[in-house]
Amino acid sequence: MPKYYEDKEEDGRACGGVREDLRQCLLESPCVLQENKSPKQCLREGHCRSLQMTFFACKRSMLDTRARFRGRKGY
Repeated sequence: MPKYYEDKEEDGRACGGVREDLRQCLLESPCVLQENKSPKQCLREGHCRSLQMTFFACKRSMLDTRARFRGRKGY
């Protein structure tokens, strides 16, 4: 779920908000905390799937020429 903070540092990169939320979701998942696996392994196993798909859609919209008019997907 998106987390917004007033004093949060602004990430100037594309899809920065989704990237940060995906990172937090993976680090707080039971896969990483209890099973001591790496976030990369947990991502392959399917944890935080909705944020992963949102991040993928945001990155894909950067290559889409129609994004000039519609804007990037995600937040």
